[in-house]
Amino acid sequence: MLESITALAPAKINLGLRVFPKRADGFHDIESIFTLVNLCDEISVHRDGGNDGRCVVDCEGMNLPEDNTFQRTYKAFCVLTGIRENVHVKVKKHIPAGGGLGGGSSDSSSFLKSIDIIFGTHLKHSALEEISGQVGSDVFFFTRALEEREGKLSEWESFTAVVRGRGEVIEPIESRTDCSILLVFPGVSVSTKDAYALVDEWQLLHPGNRESRVAESLEKTYCRSVREWSFINDFAAPVAERYPKIQQALDALRASGADFVDMSGSGSTIFGVFSDRRRALLAKDLLSGQWESVLV
Repeated sequence: MLESITALAPAKINLGLRVFPKRADGFHDIESIFTLVNLCDEISVHRDGGNDGRCVVDCEGMNLPEDNTFQRTYKAFCVLTGIRENVHVKVKKHIPAGGGLGGGSSDSSSFLKSIDIIFGTHLKHSALEEISGQVGSDVFFFTRALEEREGKLSEWESFTAVVRGRGEVIEPIESRTDCSILLVFPGVSVSTKDAYALVDEWQLLHPGNRESRVAESLEKTYCRSVREWSFINDFAAPVAERYPKIQQALDALRASGADFVDMSGSGSTIFGVFSDRRRALLAKDLLSGQWESVLV
């Protein structure tokens, strides 16, 4: 067993995101393409002595709530494995909170794999899925991404999948490597819970929008030229209406010459996809005076 381990936790963006009506269990079914991007939190996990089952988290530059993904992950891990040893987690956040990039879920997944290695528990896929489902719906994707790269925690590798159900149905597809992605951060944080309430209300007021969509598989759209992408994020319209800065960022990125622009997840991060990296760099320079951005 190791005393400590350091891991990367990459962000994701959504290409298309259909949100279906709320289920009886309170969750929503979704359909989306998730793809990892090279923006990562850094996590260091240390065995801390004692046997209280405590997880102490120090997060540089951010005050995490008491009920955070690390705490929930460790509690579920301890219940499943019987481990009671204390752990100490140090986090360097680079993925903005409330940005629709899955930062908390990715942190949870990389943390889960870290403690699995540290304690030598060798959890099977079913156990990892059980814990993921207790922490958050996006954790399924990040856990699968780690499994696909055989648990390599200190390296970033691309991974893309069609995701359905509440997030647990994952179908890996080949990642595009011919694009550059510019992330733009509007400077607002969007609560996932609030975003789902907004989209539920929006769909009641606009019932015809869903039926008017072209019936083409997400994967088929993904394989087209970026300029031909027809992805729609159901969160984008209602969330941008509530947060004007998001709409301003969408408009600015479209004007910069991106081949495709949308909001990621439930917001607030906006991304532009460019088939030419030189144009992506020019767009970043153009937007830098008003918007915080990163090319990934």
